[in-house]
Amino acid sequence: MSNHRTAPDKGAYDIAVIGAGSAGFSAAITAAEQGARVALIGQGLIGGTCVNVGCVPSKTMIRAAEAMHGAQAADRFPGLAGQARITDWRQLVAAKDDLVATLRQKKYIDLLPEYDRLTYIEGVARLAATGVSVNGEALATSKVIIATGASPAAPDIVGLADVPWLTSTTALELAEQPRSLLVVGGGYIGCELAQMFARTGTAVTLVTRSRLIPEAEPEIAEALTRYLSDEGVIVRTGLAYGGIARRDDGIAQTIRTDAGTETLVADQVLITTGRTPNTSGLGLEAAGIGRTVNGGVVVDDRMRTARPGVYAAGDVTGRDQFVYMAAYGARLAALNALNGDELVYDNSTMPWVVFTDPQVAGVGLSEAAAKARGFDVRTSIAPLDQVPRALAARDTRGLIKLVADRKTDRLLGAQILAPEGGDSIQTMALALRFRMTVRDLAATIFPYLTTVEGLKLAAQGFDKDVTKLSCCAG
Repeated sequence: MSNHRTAPDKGAYDIAVIGAGSAGFSAAITAAEQGARVALIGQGLIGGTCVNVGCVPSKTMIRAAEAMHGAQAADRFPGLAGQARITDWRQLVAAKDDLVATLRQKKYIDLLPEYDRLTYIEGVARLAATGVSVNGEALATSKVIIATGASPAAPDIVGLADVPWLTSTTALELAEQPRSLLVVGGGYIGCELAQMFARTGTAVTLVTRSRLIPEAEPEIAEALTRYLSDEGVIVRTGLAYGGIARRDDGIAQTIRTDAGTETLVADQVLITTGRTPNTSGLGLEAAGIGRTVNGGVVVDDRMRTARPGVYAAGDVTGRDQFVYMAAYGARLAALNALNGDELVYDNSTMPWVVFTDPQVAGVGLSEAAAKARGFDVRTSIAPLDQVPRALAARDTRGLIKLVADRKTDRLLGAQILAPEGGDSIQTMALALRFRMTVRDLAATIFPYLTTVEGLKLAAQGFDKDVTKLSCCAG
């Protein structure tokens, strides 16, 4: 890389970006395209969480597990039988690592020479009076964007420091598949990896303080719990964590429920109880920059921190921790830093997806959130057994729930539990963005035998009994 350095140039930069993950690259490329001279400062493995240890490695392993499950579930069609098994766990992990390395090279490292005004600098960055310092050497710049991401968080469990526990990163690096696994935490990552390991043959127990996917509608959380249990995952919800310790027969986690105290034992323990923003060593306190309750850098709706000229974006802010929102926020930060702070961060139509099978996806307000904001809501639920696509696939696991304002008929939110829920939710993101009503969605033409057609049925379900409609009834 001709623009790869370990120390800053003597001249000044228009903007410095701290962090070389998805947010950092988005900010740096945006600024370079604006004609700015950019310093992109990275430490460690280039590319950040998503490509290296998050989205890419987890989703390819999840897809592998889906392929196994698909073969084994073929008997849902009369006359079919299928079988699949892992023949070489290490080969599967190696293929995952090869994909990660390929994407890191093509989508990050190889991009750097394409931008003449972007200089990549390796080192430890800290806010300074004249901009930032890198490895203790001053780098002059009038604008700074903090995009240092987040790391797996450890819960407050007695004895955890004395137990070898897995993160979502190290779990996907195991040289041998665990015989049994205790997953602590029932959020996105916990549910995804619990199902993935269970489908590949590991005995999995998942424990969580609340319910699965707290952001999800209760009907969806309840159904997902049932589906995971049907696949052999032992799901324990609504509990308190006791102590954890290593024993001769494995790692033992104590839980407390209304029924009393119980001890669960597994070969390995995977902690998936959230992520902590990477802010250590940045000099935030000295710069007068505050942090949120969850440790994120405090920013306003223009991505500005309390220090003039310093912005922050992505997981380091502690909000909307999705790679696409990190890239979106970082782009806004760069444009605002260079062009006058006119752009406002808007997550009101942010779609989200949990890559379980069936997938959980949502956008906008849940029923509870809408009521909390003072809306008089009405809802419609369409079970997938009313969706022709699901009937043809002989897989009717799931449902679609829509939330609308009773007064105006405007759609407020949607959640989908379906095998193709992640692809279908974008239709609802557009519907909310353009302020469609229930009547608008119900009158929209959808292609037959698609999962997304279920949105039309759910919209019709506000005022009709969809079980009494013929196929494609408009």
